[in-house]
Amino acid sequence: QVQLVESGGGLVQPGGSLRLSCAASGRLFETGHSIYVMSWHRQAPGKQRELVASISSLGTRPNYSDFVKGRFILSRDIANNTMYLQMNTLKSEDTAVYYCKTVDFGTNPHTEYWGQGTQVTVSS
Repeated sequence: QVQLVESGGGLVQPGGSLRLSCAASGRLFETGHSIYVMSWHRQAPGKQRELVASISSLGTRPNYSDFVKGRFILSRDIANNTMYLQMNTLKSEDTAVYYCKTVDFGTNPHTEYWGQGTQVTVSS
């Protein structure tokens, strides 16, 4: 079983920064042969959940949605099974609950896992 636990959310002023963490555990992360994608998503009140950034276990570069390019940086600490989202130059429209997700491509059908989310509020 996979568990994802997000942390690091909070209240920040416009223009400020926050770093979110997603601590991952489970068999999927214990071998060097698993194929999976980890990603950050967010959901603002009254809106659909949307992809923010993602990265593959194959070592490719992170992918970013256009609305965060140049402001957010996704990184991973593979040794500690932790994914980060460094959020800079935050805007009020970045206010949302941020979720960590993992898709295991080693199962058929693929298996999705979600964290519980962490609230980010950008406000003066």
